[in-house]
Amino acid sequence: MRNDPLNAAVRLLTAFLVISLSTVVAVVLLRHHPTLVTAAVWVRTPLVAASAAVLLLFARRAAAGHRGSFRRLRIISMVVLAAIIAVVAWPGAFPVWLRVEQAVCGLLMLGVVVGVNRRAARSRTADPRPEATMF
Repeated sequence: MRNDPLNAAVRLLTAFLVISLSTVVAVVLLRHHPTLVTAAVWVRTPLVAASAAVLLLFARRAAAGHRGSFRRLRIISMVVLAAIIAVVAWPGAFPVWLRVEQAVCGLLMLGVVVGVNRRAARSRTADPRPEATMF
């Protein structure tokens, strides 16, 4: 694979997915500790893992040149980053351990958002047709 922003996004999102799936496993293992695994944790962790899987799919397709997946990757990665920032910043809503895990995932997502919005990534998936740049 070429070393470009989209392949870097694939690597970052792979790490994000591994961490997210590991967190789901940890939640299942810690299910008998209600202070560590709250109802909000049960809801959030599978949703994060699912979003990581979807983003990784979009990133792989974008790296292969699919413009629609690139557009979806750019938009959804920003939304996921904003949600992660909200979780980390919202005191008391989630246990500290989950907020730390989300902070790590947020750093990975920040790398994705910055990378896919760089000119090199945008130009790689640009539409070659001249009329596509109009309006």
